[in-house]
Amino acid sequence: MEPGPHSRPAEPGRCVSGSPGAGSAFPASLPSGAGAEPGSRPGTVAAVLPAGGCGERMGVRTPKQFCRVLERPLISYTLQALERVCWIKDIVVVVTAENMEAMRSVIQRYRHKRISLAEAGATRHRSIFNGLKALAEDQPDVVIIHDAVRPFVEEDILLRVVTAAKEHGAAGAIRPLVSTVISPSADGCLDHSLDRGKHRASEMPQAFLFDVIYEAYQQCSDYDLEFGTECLQLALKYSQTKAKLVEGPPDLWKVTYKQDLYAAESMIKEKISQEICVVVNTKDEESAGHLLKEVLKKKLNCVNITSTVLDHTGGDVQNLLTDQCYSFICVNVVSSDFQETQKFLNILEESGLPLLYPVVVVLVHCLDLTLAPLAAKMESLMWIRALAEDMKKRNVLLSGLLLNYSKDTFVSGILWSIKSTEVTLDPVPSLLLQKDEKMHNQFFGKDEQKLQESLQQGASIIAALVKERSSALAGQLLLA
Repeated sequence: MEPGPHSRPAEPGRCVSGSPGAGSAFPASLPSGAGAEPGSRPGTVAAVLPAGGCGERMGVRTPKQFCRVLERPLISYTLQALERVCWIKDIVVVVTAENMEAMRSVIQRYRHKRISLAEAGATRHRSIFNGLKALAEDQPDVVIIHDAVRPFVEEDILLRVVTAAKEHGAAGAIRPLVSTVISPSADGCLDHSLDRGKHRASEMPQAFLFDVIYEAYQQCSDYDLEFGTECLQLALKYSQTKAKLVEGPPDLWKVTYKQDLYAAESMIKEKISQEICVVVNTKDEESAGHLLKEVLKKKLNCVNITSTVLDHTGGDVQNLLTDQCYSFICVNVVSSDFQETQKFLNILEESGLPLLYPVVVVLVHCLDLTLAPLAAKMESLMWIRALAEDMKKRNVLLSGLLLNYSKDTFVSGILWSIKSTEVTLDPVPSLLLQKDEKMHNQFFGKDEQKLQESLQQGASIIAALVKERSSALAGQLLLA
Protein backbone atom coordinates (compact mmCIF):
# COMPACT_ATOMS: atom_id res chain seq x y z
CA MET A 1 0.00 0.00 0.00
CA GLU A 2 1.39 3.35 -0.99
CA PRO A 3 0.71 6.32 1.28
CA GLY A 4 -0.51 9.54 -0.28
CA PRO A 5 -0.14 13.13 0.98
CA HIS A 6 -1.96 13.61 4.28
CA SER A 7 -2.44 17.36 4.31
CA ARG A 8 -5.84 18.67 5.38
CA PRO A 9 -8.26 19.67 2.61
CA ALA A 10 -9.82 23.09 2.40
CA GLU A 11 -13.45 23.66 3.36
CA PRO A 12 -15.87 21.99 3.12
CA GLY A 13 -13.75 18.86 3.39
CA ARG A 14 -13.46 19.33 7.11
CA CYS A 15 -14.73 16.64 9.45
CA VAL A 16 -18.38 17.02 10.32
CA SER A 17 -18.72 14.65 13.25
CA GLY A 18 -15.97 15.62 15.65
CA SER A 19 -12.25 15.00 15.79
CA PRO A 20 -11.06 11.50 15.01
CA GLY A 21 -9.54 9.68 17.93
CA ALA A 22 -6.57 7.40 18.03
CA GLY A 23 -8.68 4.44 19.11
CA SER A 24 -12.33 3.99 18.30
CA ALA A 25 -13.27 6.43 15.59
CA PHE A 26 -16.94 6.86 16.48
CA PRO A 27 -18.54 9.44 18.72
CA ALA A 28 -19.68 8.21 22.11
CA SER A 29 -23.32 7.78 21.06
CA LEU A 30 -25.03 7.05 17.76
CA PRO A 31 -28.24 8.52 16.37
CA SER A 32 -31.26 6.54 17.51
CA GLY A 33 -32.16 5.72 13.92
CA ALA A 34 -28.83 4.07 13.24
CA GLY A 35 -29.90 0.75 14.67
CA ALA A 36 -27.35 0.67 17.48
CA GLU A 37 -27.79 0.93 21.22
CA PRO A 38 -26.86 4.31 22.74
CA GLY A 39 -23.18 4.42 23.62
CA SER A 40 -22.17 1.56 21.29
CA ARG A 41 -18.84 2.03 19.54
CA PRO A 42 -18.35 0.11 16.27
CA GLY A 43 -14.59 0.53 16.51
CA THR A 44 -12.10 1.49 13.85
CA VAL A 45 -13.39 1.88 10.31
CA ALA A 46 -11.56 2.01 6.98
CA ALA A 47 -12.78 2.32 3.40
CA VAL A 48 -11.79 0.72 0.10
CA LEU A 49 -12.56 2.73 -3.03
CA PRO A 50 -12.14 0.73 -6.27
CA ALA A 51 -11.18 3.17 -9.02
CA GLY A 52 -9.73 0.97 -11.71
CA GLY A 53 -12.55 1.16 -14.24
CA CYS A 54 -11.98 2.37 -17.80
CA GLY A 55 -15.37 4.05 -18.29
CA GLU A 56 -16.31 1.93 -21.32
CA ARG A 57 -20.06 2.60 -20.94
CA MET A 58 -19.45 6.35 -20.80
CA GLY A 59 -17.89 6.31 -24.25
CA VAL A 60 -15.00 8.67 -23.45
CA ARG A 61 -11.27 8.11 -23.45
CA THR A 62 -10.75 9.41 -19.92
CA PRO A 63 -11.72 6.93 -17.17
CA LYS A 64 -14.97 8.28 -15.71
CA GLN A 65 -13.53 8.66 -12.20
CA PHE A 66 -11.09 11.20 -13.65
CA CYS A 67 -13.66 13.04 -15.79
CA ARG A 68 -13.96 16.65 -14.69
CA VAL A 69 -17.06 18.14 -13.11
CA LEU A 70 -16.75 21.91 -12.59
CA GLU A 71 -13.07 21.55 -13.55
CA ARG A 72 -12.41 18.98 -10.81
CA PRO A 73 -12.04 15.18 -11.17
CA LEU A 74 -15.13 13.25 -10.12
CA ILE A 75 -13.19 11.01 -7.73
CA SER A 76 -12.11 14.07 -5.73
CA TYR A 77 -15.74 14.73 -4.78
CA THR A 78 -16.12 11.14 -3.55
CA LEU A 79 -12.91 11.37 -1.53
CA GLN A 80 -14.12 14.61 -0.01
CA ALA A 81 -17.41 12.97 1.02
CA LEU A 82 -15.51 10.20 2.85
CA GLU A 83 -12.93 12.54 4.36
CA ARG A 84 -15.63 14.63 5.99
CA VAL A 85 -16.53 11.60 8.11
CA CYS A 86 -13.95 11.74 10.86
CA TRP A 87 -14.48 8.21 12.10
CA ILE A 88 -13.22 6.72 8.81
CA LYS A 89 -9.62 6.09 9.74
CA ASP A 90 -8.09 5.12 6.37
CA ILE A 91 -9.20 5.37 2.74
CA VAL A 92 -7.55 3.01 0.25
CA VAL A 93 -7.98 4.04 -3.39
CA VAL A 94 -7.39 1.13 -5.79
CA VAL A 95 -6.20 2.45 -9.14
CA THR A 96 -4.51 1.01 -12.24
CA ALA A 97 -0.76 1.33 -12.63
CA GLU A 98 -1.13 3.67 -15.62
CA ASN A 99 -3.35 6.02 -13.60
CA MET A 100 -1.32 5.92 -10.40
CA GLU A 101 0.45 9.19 -11.15
CA ALA A 102 -2.83 10.90 -12.07
CA MET A 103 -4.28 9.80 -8.74
CA ARG A 104 -1.27 11.16 -6.86
CA SER A 105 -1.80 14.49 -8.64
CA VAL A 106 -5.45 14.59 -7.54
CA ILE A 107 -4.45 13.93 -3.93
CA GLN A 108 -1.77 16.60 -4.07
CA ARG A 109 -3.82 19.22 -5.93
CA TYR A 110 -6.91 19.00 -3.72
CA ARG A 111 -5.09 18.32 -0.44
CA HIS A 112 -6.84 15.06 0.31
CA LYS A 113 -5.93 13.35 3.55
CA ARG A 114 -5.89 9.84 5.04
CA ILE A 115 -5.49 8.42 1.52
CA SER A 116 -3.38 5.42 0.52
CA LEU A 117 -3.02 3.87 -2.93
CA ALA A 118 -3.13 0.24 -4.01
CA GLU A 119 -2.78 -1.18 -7.51
CA ALA A 120 -5.95 -2.41 -9.20
CA GLY A 121 -6.46 -5.91 -10.54
CA ALA A 122 -7.95 -6.98 -13.85
CA THR A 123 -11.53 -7.08 -12.51
CA ARG A 124 -13.60 -5.28 -9.88
CA HIS A 125 -13.37 -8.11 -7.34
CA ARG A 126 -9.62 -8.49 -7.83
CA SER A 127 -9.22 -4.73 -7.26
CA ILE A 128 -11.27 -4.83 -4.06
CA PHE A 129 -9.24 -7.82 -2.86
CA ASN A 130 -6.02 -5.82 -3.41
CA GLY A 131 -7.53 -2.98 -1.38
CA LEU A 132 -8.35 -5.36 1.46
CA LYS A 133 -4.82 -6.79 1.35
CA ALA A 134 -3.51 -3.24 1.82
CA LEU A 135 -5.46 -3.06 5.11
CA ALA A 136 -4.61 -6.56 6.31
CA GLU A 137 -1.53 -5.63 8.32
CA ASP A 138 -3.40 -3.14 10.51
CA GLN A 139 -6.89 -4.55 10.28
CA PRO A 140 -9.82 -2.23 11.00
CA ASP A 141 -12.89 -3.62 12.76
CA VAL A 142 -15.16 -2.64 9.86
CA VAL A 143 -14.40 -1.89 6.23
CA ILE A 144 -16.60 0.17 3.91
CA ILE A 145 -16.60 -0.61 0.19
CA HIS A 146 -17.79 2.25 -1.97
CA ASP A 147 -17.61 3.30 -5.63
CA ALA A 148 -15.31 6.08 -6.77
CA VAL A 149 -18.09 7.42 -9.01
CA ARG A 150 -20.79 7.79 -6.34
CA PRO A 151 -19.86 11.26 -5.05
CA PHE A 152 -23.04 12.14 -3.15
CA VAL A 153 -22.80 9.67 -0.27
CA GLU A 154 -23.63 11.22 3.13
CA GLU A 155 -22.50 10.36 6.63
CA ASP A 156 -25.95 9.12 7.67
CA ILE A 157 -26.05 6.17 5.26
CA LEU A 158 -22.39 5.36 5.95
CA LEU A 159 -23.14 5.22 9.66
CA ARG A 160 -26.21 3.05 9.18
CA VAL A 161 -24.48 0.41 7.03
CA VAL A 162 -21.45 0.32 9.33
CA THR A 163 -23.64 -0.10 12.41
CA ALA A 164 -25.63 -2.86 10.70
CA ALA A 165 -22.43 -4.58 9.59
CA LYS A 166 -21.16 -4.57 13.17
CA GLU A 167 -24.31 -6.40 14.23
CA HIS A 168 -24.85 -8.72 11.25
CA GLY A 169 -21.34 -9.08 9.79
CA ALA A 170 -22.30 -7.46 6.48
CA ALA A 171 -24.67 -4.74 5.28
CA GLY A 172 -25.41 -2.86 2.09
CA ALA A 173 -27.51 0.02 0.84
CA ILE A 174 -30.48 -0.80 -1.39
CA ARG A 175 -33.00 1.18 -3.41
CA PRO A 176 -36.36 0.31 -5.01
CA LEU A 177 -36.15 -0.85 -8.61
CA VAL A 178 -37.06 1.85 -11.10
CA SER A 179 -37.53 -0.48 -14.06
CA THR A 180 -38.81 -4.05 -14.19
CA VAL A 181 -36.06 -6.66 -14.62
CA ILE A 182 -36.70 -9.30 -17.28
CA SER A 183 -34.83 -12.45 -18.31
CA PRO A 184 -34.51 -13.13 -22.06
CA SER A 185 -34.39 -16.59 -23.57
CA ALA A 186 -31.59 -17.85 -25.78
CA ASP A 187 -33.44 -16.74 -28.91
CA GLY A 188 -33.85 -13.17 -27.64
CA CYS A 189 -37.46 -13.48 -26.54
CA LEU A 190 -38.91 -12.90 -23.10
CA ASP A 191 -38.43 -15.84 -20.78
CA HIS A 192 -39.79 -14.33 -17.56
CA SER A 193 -39.89 -11.10 -15.56
CA LEU A 194 -39.25 -10.41 -11.90
CA ASP A 195 -41.79 -8.92 -9.56
CA ARG A 196 -40.43 -5.41 -9.05
CA GLY A 197 -42.09 -5.14 -5.66
CA LYS A 198 -40.14 -8.14 -4.33
CA HIS A 199 -36.69 -7.12 -5.53
CA ARG A 200 -34.32 -4.24 -4.84
CA ALA A 201 -31.36 -2.59 -6.54
CA SER A 202 -28.07 -3.16 -4.74
CA GLU A 203 -26.24 0.13 -4.22
CA MET A 204 -23.16 1.38 -2.44
CA PRO A 205 -21.89 1.88 0.23
CA GLN A 206 -21.55 -1.60 1.70
CA ALA A 207 -19.82 -2.47 4.97
CA PHE A 208 -18.39 -5.65 6.47
CA LEU A 209 -16.60 -6.91 9.50
CA PHE A 210 -13.11 -7.05 8.11
CA ASP A 211 -12.58 -10.74 8.95
CA VAL A 212 -15.84 -11.67 7.18
CA ILE A 213 -15.11 -10.05 3.84
CA TYR A 214 -11.37 -10.77 3.86
CA GLU A 215 -12.01 -14.46 4.46
CA ALA A 216 -14.60 -14.48 1.68
CA TYR A 217 -12.12 -13.05 -0.81
CA GLN A 218 -9.38 -15.45 0.29
CA GLN A 219 -11.68 -18.40 -0.42
CA CYS A 220 -13.24 -16.91 -3.55
CA SER A 221 -13.02 -18.98 -6.75
CA ASP A 222 -11.26 -17.65 -9.82
CA TYR A 223 -14.61 -17.63 -11.61
CA ASP A 224 -16.20 -15.34 -9.00
CA LEU A 225 -13.13 -13.11 -8.93
CA GLU A 226 -13.31 -12.81 -12.70
CA PHE A 227 -17.04 -12.42 -13.31
CA GLY A 228 -18.68 -11.55 -9.98
CA THR A 229 -19.85 -8.04 -9.11
CA GLU A 230 -21.66 -8.34 -5.77
CA CYS A 231 -19.61 -8.23 -2.55
CA LEU A 232 -22.62 -9.10 -0.38
CA GLN A 233 -23.02 -12.35 -2.34
CA LEU A 234 -19.39 -13.29 -1.67
CA ALA A 235 -19.91 -12.80 2.08
CA LEU A 236 -22.97 -15.05 1.91
CA LYS A 237 -21.37 -17.73 -0.28
CA TYR A 238 -17.96 -17.99 1.35
CA SER A 239 -18.44 -16.68 4.90
CA GLN A 240 -22.06 -17.77 5.42
CA THR A 241 -22.94 -14.21 6.43
CA LYS A 242 -26.37 -12.88 5.48
CA ALA A 243 -26.09 -9.15 4.88
CA LYS A 244 -28.51 -6.69 6.45
CA LEU A 245 -30.12 -4.59 3.72
CA VAL A 246 -30.41 -0.90 4.53
CA GLU A 247 -32.74 1.43 2.62
CA GLY A 248 -30.63 4.23 1.16
CA PRO A 249 -31.44 7.76 -0.01
CA PRO A 250 -32.08 8.54 -3.70
CA ASP A 251 -28.74 10.31 -4.23
CA LEU A 252 -26.63 7.12 -4.09
CA TRP A 253 -26.75 6.79 -7.87
CA LYS A 254 -23.65 5.93 -9.84
CA VAL A 255 -22.17 8.14 -12.57
CA THR A 256 -22.16 5.73 -15.49
CA TYR A 257 -23.03 7.53 -18.72
CA LYS A 258 -21.98 10.86 -20.17
CA GLN A 259 -25.31 12.49 -19.31
CA ASP A 260 -24.71 11.52 -15.67
CA LEU A 261 -21.79 13.96 -15.60
CA TYR A 262 -24.16 16.81 -16.47
CA ALA A 263 -26.60 15.64 -13.79
CA ALA A 264 -23.77 15.51 -11.24
CA GLU A 265 -22.66 19.02 -12.19
CA SER A 266 -26.20 20.31 -11.79
CA MET A 267 -26.51 18.73 -8.33
CA ILE A 268 -23.20 20.17 -7.19
CA LYS A 269 -24.11 23.64 -8.46
CA GLU A 270 -27.42 23.43 -6.61
CA LYS A 271 -25.67 22.36 -3.42
CA ILE A 272 -23.12 25.16 -3.38
CA SER A 273 -25.60 27.88 -4.40
CA GLN A 274 -27.75 27.70 -1.27
CA GLU A 275 -26.06 30.63 0.45
CA ILE A 276 -25.18 34.11 -0.79
CA CYS A 277 -23.28 36.69 1.23
CA VAL A 278 -23.62 40.40 0.53
CA VAL A 279 -20.36 42.12 1.47
CA VAL A 280 -20.58 45.88 2.07
CA ASN A 281 -18.04 48.49 3.06
CA THR A 282 -18.31 51.12 5.79
CA LYS A 283 -19.04 54.16 3.58
CA ASP A 284 -22.29 56.09 3.81
CA GLU A 285 -23.74 54.51 0.70
CA GLU A 286 -23.42 50.99 2.10
CA SER A 287 -27.21 51.06 2.50
CA ALA A 288 -27.32 50.14 -1.19
CA GLY A 289 -26.06 46.73 -0.14
CA HIS A 290 -28.87 46.43 2.37
CA LEU A 291 -31.48 47.24 -0.27
CA LEU A 292 -29.98 44.69 -2.65
CA LYS A 293 -29.93 42.07 0.10
CA GLU A 294 -33.63 42.56 0.78
CA VAL A 295 -34.50 42.27 -2.91
CA LEU A 296 -32.42 39.09 -3.17
CA LYS A 297 -34.23 37.62 -0.17
CA LYS A 298 -37.60 38.14 -1.82
CA LYS A 299 -36.44 36.85 -5.19
CA LEU A 300 -34.54 33.80 -3.89
CA ASN A 301 -36.67 32.77 -0.96
CA CYS A 302 -35.14 29.27 -0.85
CA VAL A 303 -31.58 30.60 -0.54
CA ASN A 304 -29.98 31.86 2.65
CA ILE A 305 -28.94 35.48 2.15
CA THR A 306 -26.49 36.89 4.71
CA SER A 307 -24.43 40.07 4.90
CA THR A 308 -21.17 41.17 6.43
CA VAL A 309 -19.01 44.28 6.59
CA LEU A 310 -15.51 44.27 5.14
CA ASP A 311 -13.58 46.14 7.83
CA HIS A 312 -9.88 46.94 7.88
CA THR A 313 -9.04 43.55 9.45
CA GLY A 314 -11.30 41.40 7.30
CA GLY A 315 -12.25 39.44 10.43
CA ASP A 316 -15.98 39.17 9.73
CA VAL A 317 -15.33 37.90 6.22
CA GLN A 318 -12.77 35.35 7.46
CA ASN A 319 -15.32 33.97 9.89
CA LEU A 320 -17.90 33.75 7.12
CA LEU A 321 -15.58 31.78 4.87
CA THR A 322 -15.74 28.83 7.27
CA ASP A 323 -19.50 28.48 6.72
CA GLN A 324 -19.31 26.97 3.22
CA CYS A 325 -20.50 30.02 1.33
CA TYR A 326 -19.42 30.08 -2.32
CA SER A 327 -21.21 33.18 -3.60
CA PHE A 328 -20.28 36.74 -2.65
CA ILE A 329 -21.88 39.99 -3.74
CA CYS A 330 -19.49 42.86 -2.98
CA VAL A 331 -21.24 46.23 -3.06
CA ASN A 332 -18.87 49.10 -3.84
CA VAL A 333 -20.26 52.56 -4.41
CA VAL A 334 -17.43 54.18 -6.32
CA SER A 335 -15.26 52.89 -9.12
CA SER A 336 -12.03 53.52 -7.20
CA ASP A 337 -12.64 50.72 -4.68
CA PHE A 338 -10.01 48.49 -6.25
CA GLN A 339 -8.09 48.15 -2.97
CA GLU A 340 -11.23 47.07 -1.11
CA THR A 341 -11.90 44.45 -3.78
CA GLN A 342 -8.32 43.21 -3.81
CA LYS A 343 -8.35 42.90 -0.01
CA PHE A 344 -11.46 40.73 -0.12
CA LEU A 345 -10.09 38.53 -2.93
CA ASN A 346 -6.85 38.03 -1.00
CA ILE A 347 -8.80 36.87 2.06
CA LEU A 348 -10.85 34.57 -0.13
CA GLU A 349 -7.81 33.00 -1.76
CA GLU A 350 -5.97 32.55 1.53
CA SER A 351 -8.97 30.65 2.91
CA GLY A 352 -8.49 27.91 0.32
CA LEU A 353 -12.23 28.00 -0.41
CA PRO A 354 -11.88 28.14 -4.23
CA LEU A 355 -9.75 25.00 -4.22
CA LEU A 356 -12.70 22.61 -4.19
CA TYR A 357 -15.54 24.58 -5.81
CA PRO A 358 -15.77 27.59 -8.15
CA VAL A 359 -16.55 30.70 -6.10
CA VAL A 360 -18.74 33.39 -7.65
CA VAL A 361 -17.87 37.00 -6.80
CA VAL A 362 -20.02 39.79 -8.21
CA LEU A 363 -18.68 43.33 -7.82
CA VAL A 364 -21.69 45.64 -7.66
CA HIS A 365 -20.98 49.29 -8.40
CA CYS A 366 -23.73 51.79 -7.66
CA LEU A 367 -23.50 54.63 -10.17
CA ASP A 368 -25.73 57.58 -10.99
CA LEU A 369 -25.87 57.25 -14.75
CA THR A 370 -27.47 60.69 -15.12
CA LEU A 371 -24.24 62.41 -14.08
CA ALA A 372 -21.89 60.99 -16.69
CA PRO A 373 -22.07 58.99 -19.92
CA LEU A 374 -22.28 55.21 -19.51
CA ALA A 375 -19.19 54.71 -21.66
CA ALA A 376 -17.11 56.73 -19.22
CA LYS A 377 -18.40 54.69 -16.28
CA MET A 378 -17.64 51.43 -18.06
CA GLU A 379 -14.16 52.63 -18.93
CA SER A 380 -13.41 53.36 -15.27
CA LEU A 381 -14.25 49.76 -14.38
CA MET A 382 -12.20 47.98 -17.04
CA TRP A 383 -9.79 46.84 -14.32
CA ILE A 384 -12.42 44.26 -13.38
CA ARG A 385 -11.86 42.41 -16.66
CA ALA A 386 -8.11 42.14 -16.19
CA LEU A 387 -8.52 41.09 -12.58
CA ALA A 388 -11.13 38.49 -13.54
CA GLU A 389 -8.76 36.79 -15.99
CA ASP A 390 -6.24 36.34 -13.21
CA MET A 391 -8.81 35.15 -10.64
CA LYS A 392 -10.33 32.62 -13.06
CA LYS A 393 -7.07 30.69 -12.92
CA ARG A 394 -7.66 30.40 -9.17
CA ASN A 395 -11.24 29.13 -9.57
CA VAL A 396 -12.84 32.47 -8.68
CA LEU A 397 -15.46 33.64 -11.20
CA LEU A 398 -15.40 37.43 -10.97
CA SER A 399 -17.80 39.71 -12.80
CA GLY A 400 -19.07 43.28 -12.51
CA LEU A 401 -22.61 44.61 -12.17
CA LEU A 402 -23.61 48.27 -12.55
CA LEU A 403 -26.68 49.49 -10.70
CA ASN A 404 -28.33 52.76 -11.69
CA TYR A 405 -28.43 54.17 -8.17
CA SER A 406 -28.94 57.86 -7.46
CA LYS A 407 -27.89 59.03 -4.03
CA ASP A 408 -30.55 61.76 -4.12
CA THR A 409 -33.22 59.14 -4.75
CA PHE A 410 -32.02 57.13 -1.77
CA VAL A 411 -31.98 60.19 0.51
CA SER A 412 -35.52 61.05 -0.54
CA GLY A 413 -36.61 57.56 0.38
CA ILE A 414 -35.09 57.91 3.86
CA LEU A 415 -36.81 61.26 4.42
CA TRP A 416 -40.14 59.94 3.26
CA SER A 417 -39.77 56.96 5.59
CA ILE A 418 -39.06 59.34 8.49
CA LYS A 419 -42.04 61.52 7.50
CA SER A 420 -44.40 58.55 7.38
CA THR A 421 -43.57 57.63 10.99
CA GLU A 422 -44.21 61.22 12.10
CA VAL A 423 -40.69 61.73 13.37
CA THR A 424 -39.50 65.33 13.36
CA LEU A 425 -36.09 65.76 11.82
CA ASP A 426 -34.81 69.29 11.72
CA PRO A 427 -33.69 70.84 9.50
CA VAL A 428 -35.62 68.97 6.78
CA PRO A 429 -37.40 70.81 3.98
CA SER A 430 -41.02 71.15 5.01
CA LEU A 431 -42.03 69.98 1.56
CA LEU A 432 -40.72 66.50 2.34
CA LEU A 433 -42.51 66.34 5.67
CA GLN A 434 -45.97 67.11 4.33
CA LYS A 435 -48.31 64.17 4.63
CA ASP A 436 -49.13 64.17 0.98
CA GLU A 437 -48.17 60.96 -0.79
CA LYS A 438 -49.18 62.34 -4.16
CA MET A 439 -46.64 65.17 -3.80
CA HIS A 440 -43.95 62.67 -2.82
CA ASN A 441 -44.70 60.51 -5.82
CA GLN A 442 -44.70 63.57 -8.09
CA PHE A 443 -41.20 64.56 -6.99
CA PHE A 444 -39.57 61.17 -6.38
CA GLY A 445 -41.85 58.38 -7.66
CA LYS A 446 -40.18 58.00 -11.03
CA ASP A 447 -36.66 57.90 -9.60
CA GLU A 448 -37.62 55.39 -6.93
CA GLN A 449 -39.31 53.24 -9.53
CA LYS A 450 -36.13 53.27 -11.61
CA LEU A 451 -34.12 52.31 -8.53
CA GLN A 452 -36.44 49.39 -7.76
CA GLU A 453 -36.31 48.22 -11.37
CA SER A 454 -32.51 48.37 -11.31
CA LEU A 455 -32.38 46.39 -8.05
CA GLN A 456 -34.81 43.78 -9.40
CA GLN A 457 -32.82 43.39 -12.62
CA GLY A 458 -29.60 43.23 -10.61
CA ALA A 459 -31.02 40.49 -8.40
CA SER A 460 -32.03 38.49 -11.49
CA ILE A 461 -28.55 38.80 -12.95
CA ILE A 462 -26.95 37.78 -9.64
CA ALA A 463 -29.26 34.77 -9.36
CA ALA A 464 -28.22 33.59 -12.85
CA LEU A 465 -24.49 34.09 -12.16
CA VAL A 466 -24.72 32.15 -8.90
CA LYS A 467 -26.77 29.30 -10.34
CA GLU A 468 -24.84 28.80 -13.59
CA ARG A 469 -21.27 29.45 -12.36
CA SER A 470 -20.16 29.87 -15.94
CA SER A 471 -16.52 30.72 -16.55
CA ALA A 472 -17.60 32.32 -19.83
CA LEU A 473 -19.25 35.15 -17.86
CA ALA A 474 -16.16 35.85 -15.76
CA GLY A 475 -14.85 39.36 -16.50
CA GLN A 476 -18.14 40.61 -17.96
CA LEU A 477 -19.50 44.04 -16.98
CA LEU A 478 -23.28 43.78 -16.79
CA LEU A 479 -25.77 46.62 -16.53
CA ALA A 480 -28.99 46.40 -14.49
